[in-house]
Amino acid sequence: MAKNLGFVLLLDCYGSLLTDKQRQLLEGYYDEDLSLAELAEPLGVSRQAVHDSIRRGERQLEHFEEQLGLAARLSACRQLFEEIEAKSAALPEPAAGEIAEAARRGVRAAMS
Repeated sequence: MAKNLGFVLLLDCYGSLLTDKQRQLLEGYYDEDLSLAELAEPLGVSRQAVHDSIRRGERQLEHFEEQLGLAARLSACRQLFEEIEAKSAALPEPAAGEIAEAARRGVRAAMS
């Protein structure tokens, strides 16, 4: 099973909306890079059961993103911030620092 690391961002955004078991399995699989066998053993279930639960969780995360679009907005904000930061580096030093700090505050406010 190939890992789609796009689920890491979705899990950060929507993980709390999953069941505890699904969230724990997805966090173990994506965040801790555990194998299906490593996830299945402590639970006393098969690797297939873990695989199925992870797939259901992934489908739910995709559904949440389709409905809410938070991960896409977060990615867009990050990209804009990187562009602002890159362009402000070309400005004279006092102005660049002020613009970069204002952009950081704006991004933090938008993400909270």
